[in-house]
Amino acid sequence: MEPISLPEPGIPAGSSSQKKFHVLVGVTGSVAALKLPLLIAELLKIPGLEVKVVTTERAKHFYNAQEIPVTLYSDEEEWQLWKGRSDPVLHIELRRWADLMVVAPLDANTLAKVANGICDNLLTCVIRAWDLRKPLLFCPAMNTAMWEHPITARQVEQLKGFGYTEIPCVVKKLVCGDEGQ
Repeated sequence: MEPISLPEPGIPAGSSSQKKFHVLVGVTGSVAALKLPLLIAELLKIPGLEVKVVTTERAKHFYNAQEIPVTLYSDEEEWQLWKGRSDPVLHIELRRWADLMVVAPLDANTLAKVANGICDNLLTCVIRAWDLRKPLLFCPAMNTAMWEHPITARQVEQLKGFGYTEIPCVVKKLVCGDEGQ
């Protein structure tokens, strides 16, 4: 895998001498999706980045779309865009556009889908079509009891086997009141 090169600091965004670096953020139905507005705000502070978001339907429960100042795609756009044979296919267009993908948070349900090749929504279709020469980072986020289930470790290893990079869980007090990863 080639190292990621970001635009040089101080070069204005959109400068003809510097191509923007495209980051595609995937967000799933973990309560950690509450942090999506903060994640996007922090990414947008990096000069030369362009960000788009792909959300699952369940993730929408945890954030306000009005607080996301970038293009936000969901299953609805996947099916509205394509009308006929020569029309673009959104999950393919997004994988072509992106230089890097980060799935944050990656809930247990989507982890299981990706590990088993299931692609039944826009996000899982983008991941299934992902160009493995480009980096894909994933941030597992689920209740500690789910995290500690033996199948979770197998599924995380499966994703790492595809060449994806895990951003490890942290230990903290969870929304449900438990403390753990």
